Amino acid sequence: MSRSGSAVGGDRAAIGGSVSRFWGEVALTGYFGLFGVLLLWFAWLEPSSRLPTALVLILLVGPLLMPLRGLLHGRPYTHAWTSFLALFYFTVGVFNVAGPMVHPWMAWLEIGFSVLLFLGAVLYTRSRSREWRAAANGSIVAPAAHVVRLEGGAPRLKSKER
Repeated sequence: MSRSGSAVGGDRAAIGGSVSRFWGEVALTGYFGLFGVLLLWFAWLEPSSRLPTALVLILLVGPLLMPLRGLLHGRPYTHAWTSFLALFYFTVGVFNVAGPMVHPWMAWLEIGFSVLLFLGAVLYTRSRSREWRAAANGSIVAPAAHVVRLEGGAPRLKSKER
């Protein structure tokens, strides 16, 4: 049973259609790829000679830790603001491609994974909002977290207050 009291639960597999699940997996692939590339790059292949490696990792990889829980749980709001974080890493990758490097392919991987994260996060948020809108109109089954049981026992969707 989930927090909402239903057996359906609020996890990634139970909520959403196949389109949102696909884009969620694309976002996670971009996230973990970017995370791995940055760790490999700055901790092993090209550690900084001017700054401590721990400081470089905290500054460049640390911000990626903030959205981890929300991405793993499939929260659309987290996916939405993670897309802004992906743009930062895209910019850093473009900056690194322009400069002299020992391993320029690492910067290209950073760009690729940041684009994957951006597209996955934005399109996941878009597909989830469409699914929720369709659920509110009654065309598909609503996620368990948005169903409220009334005294009569009939389930109804929570109304959005505007």
